[in-house]
Amino acid sequence: MEIAVVIPTYNRFAFLAQALRSVYAQSFLPKEVIVVDDGSEDNTAEITKEFPQIKYIFQKNRGVSAARNLGVQSASCEWIAFLDSDDRWESQKLAMHRSYHEKYPEIKMSYTDERWIRNDQEIHVPKKYQKVQEDLFEKSLKHCIIAPSSSLLHRSLFEDVGFFDEDLEVCEDYDLWLRIASKYEIGLIGEKLIQKYAGHPEQLSLKHWGMDRFRVLALEKLLMLHPEHTKKEEIVFVLQKKYQLLLQGAIKYNKTQSKKIYEEKLQKYCIF
Repeated sequence: MEIAVVIPTYNRFAFLAQALRSVYAQSFLPKEVIVVDDGSEDNTAEITKEFPQIKYIFQKNRGVSAARNLGVQSASCEWIAFLDSDDRWESQKLAMHRSYHEKYPEIKMSYTDERWIRNDQEIHVPKKYQKVQEDLFEKSLKHCIIAPSSSLLHRSLFEDVGFFDEDLEVCEDYDLWLRIASKYEIGLIGEKLIQKYAGHPEQLSLKHWGMDRFRVLALEKLLMLHPEHTKKEEIVFVLQKKYQLLLQGAIKYNKTQSKKIYEEKLQKYCIF
């Protein structure tokens, strides 16, 4: 198995260096490591001095989805592993992916459990993010269970379901995982093989209010692409709940236009 690692980054030089050290500490090394710099204005380009073996690509700032997509398109390997530049891997991560797919060659994507680190201390991962093998699609509808840094995918999946949606500022991983999970089995490696660093100001999830605004776009797209989806009832149920929450938020913060939008959406699904 030959693996390409794709690392999108933006103004995270110090984090990126730590992420790359965790890649090159793997017991099973990847064939290539691709860093896509999404228009950084710091000294990110200097990362090639410490890691001259990486493939460094600079693009004008277009967002994490575009950066990941460019990395996948630039990769020469059949298998793609993602690593966010503020995360790190345990040294056996890629080796365990390899062993898993050798045992289950029919499965084209796998993911792992994770640790959350804040202020150098491990913190409790909320129950809603608990990793599952069974009913992954249904359990992923409410929240994004799969961290990009935990995933390994065969590139044929992109050819079938498409790439990361570059119109989504956030929740682009939630969107892609649902498209994959609705058609394919995703394997779970039940070991905590990544470290996610929480709380720093560069986190995308801290820069956007109302994350469910983006999740409902993903769910609406899923219904549009597959109007006869076997899980349509479950998708619509979660959409209704998210619309209700977003409507409550719009009323609370006096967002008149948003209030009108979510009232209309609830009317469409016959519960308002």
